[in-house]
Amino acid sequence: MFPERRMRRMRRRIVQPLLRETELRKTDLIAPVFVDESIDAPVPIASMPGQFRRPVDGVAGYCERLRDAGIRAVLLFGVPAAKDGEATEAYAADGVVQRAVRKIKERLPQMVVVTDVCACEYTDHGHCGIVGETADGPDLLNDPSLELMAQISVSHAESGADIVAPSCMLDGMVRTIRQALDAAGFQDVLIMSYSSKFASALYGPFRDAADSGFSFGDRTTYQICPGNAREAVMESELDVAEGADILMVKPAGAYLDILATVTGFGLPVAAYQVSGEYAMIKAAAERGWLDERAVAIETLTAIKRAGAALIVTYFAEDAAGWLDEEQ
Repeated sequence: MFPERRMRRMRRRIVQPLLRETELRKTDLIAPVFVDESIDAPVPIASMPGQFRRPVDGVAGYCERLRDAGIRAVLLFGVPAAKDGEATEAYAADGVVQRAVRKIKERLPQMVVVTDVCACEYTDHGHCGIVGETADGPDLLNDPSLELMAQISVSHAESGADIVAPSCMLDGMVRTIRQALDAAGFQDVLIMSYSSKFASALYGPFRDAADSGFSFGDRTTYQICPGNAREAVMESELDVAEGADILMVKPAGAYLDILATVTGFGLPVAAYQVSGEYAMIKAAAERGWLDERAVAIETLTAIKRAGAALIVTYFAEDAAGWLDEEQ
């Protein structure tokens, strides 16, 4: 009780660093990288200031820059030159991601390469797998899409990916991918499942960046309603049972309650600070309404405080520099 218990004693500036409970580190961060097959120089992403689509031939150089900044892992998204209804370019041996993985691993064998496993960037309809008629009209077909995810995952592993990250929110995707990887001899390739992924309005800028907008309907039949906490936790629980190595909650900032709960399953949990979260901070900072560096570090620290072992963030490179300056 006051005056014996004075909490401010522990907030003396000289003492604060010793008592900090949660500390953000560069090794917590994963940098998303967009690789575009149709360009030969970086192209800025208008809705995500500071972010670019990278050409296949330039991606290894950019990853070397990230490595030099202290970033140990990247998450690759491909933008192919051609699309079709079956996402055939997603598992092509000479596909955009497959080529990018090989180039990165040849130059930076110690860089952890994570690949997004989905079809939305590769289909002409923009949905995350095979579509067809259902009782409710045209929609994503679950079981026919599972084989597609298995093909994509094996092709990424063959190219040298260390971790495959299915983001399509299909029932059974983790088990199907694990069985396919094991059968192909890739028992050591990890699965980082987008296990609790919400149908969020915060993905808008990403769809510009990855050219992954959908031509009909929406994704609410496979991504989770933002109001459904129990369902979101159950999705992650099922992926644990199917053999996921790492779970993910996406988006991060608005779903810290889900993140904190999912960490209870005992697996490492990643959180994705998505494009809309990034764009909002950048836009407000550009207008002088807030301090970009302070808000970025605060939000990333909050994500880690909630239990994230890994944070996928577009601030990764900048945050690495800011953390160096704080030392």
